[in-house]
Amino acid sequence: MITNNTTLFSEIENLIKELNPQTISGERKAVLQPLTEFIQAKVSKDQEIRLNFICTHNSRRSHLSQVWAQAMANYFNIKNVFCYSGGTEATALFPMVAETLQKSGFEVQTISEGFNPIYSIKYAGNEHPIIGFSKKFDDDFNPKSEFAAIMTCDSANEACPFVPGSEKRITITFDDPKTFDNSPQQAEKYHERSLQIATELVYVFSQINS
Repeated sequence: MITNNTTLFSEIENLIKELNPQTISGERKAVLQPLTEFIQAKVSKDQEIRLNFICTHNSRRSHLSQVWAQAMANYFNIKNVFCYSGGTEATALFPMVAETLQKSGFEVQTISEGFNPIYSIKYAGNEHPIIGFSKKFDDDFNPKSEFAAIMTCDSANEACPFVPGSEKRITITFDDPKTFDNSPQQAEKYHERSLQIATELVYVFSQINS
């Protein structure tokens, strides 16, 4: 495992230390294995690692995955990791996602308001912020080649059997917290999904050898 040399905000770092990858089932670890192998292959060849997390609307799961993956690369001191997200269509980053990340220690600022707001999401004081907004997976903001396409929802997985430019297409789907929108459990369920994604990405990045 690569030595931890994190520059993360302390609240995020403390949260990561509390996550327990041992709770992940063997079946789920098998689902995560292709992502681990992709990252390891790039690290072994000293190549840049581009991860594009894709779901239907690029509003919830893909953003949570993008942000946590970038934070985990920092936590485990894995260099040259660039995380992106996109959808099969563009809508808007759902406000509860920004709120959930903020409660986990990320610094979230609204850069631009409107139908599809743009957010600055910082995980460390000296790192570039993640720019969060809804976009299609092939948007100019995202890489055109040499990336892994990680499908984070069933509908996007079915709608995109082929992702142009991707080196590898990986399916790691998560249940949609949207199910609990406008319910008393909304905040709790978004936090729960965020922690699941974070825990699984801790497991993935902790497997990487320099």
